[in-house]
Amino acid sequence: MATITECRGALDRLSDNLARADGDVRGATALDRSLSCHLTDLDTTFTGRLAGGRIEVEDTVKGPPPAKAQIRLAMTGDDLVAMVGGELNFAKAWASGRVRLEAGFRDLLKLRSLL
Repeated sequence: MATITECRGALDRLSDNLARADGDVRGATALDRSLSCHLTDLDTTFTGRLAGGRIEVEDTVKGPPPAKAQIRLAMTGDDLVAMVGGELNFAKAWASGRVRLEAGFRDLLKLRSLL
């Protein structure tokens, strides 16, 4: 099972990858939105922002997200680490229900290029 430290590292690597992206992916990450990532197996949530093409983690809290973020992710820690490591395809994980992504309709349209 992935640790909270490994999951935080995966989010940092994802943020670095998004910052280096170009084209459609860069456009999708140009949002300025609150963000939460709930790790269901660890019952821990990272909260922060997607801003300037980066994920900025501001806090780590025990349990589900304390407030409704504009972009909400939920998955196991192992799935987060596997997705960032390229071992798990986000679109397939989302389609199968392993990963939950909730956001407003316009944000989902922008984020679809990440799938």
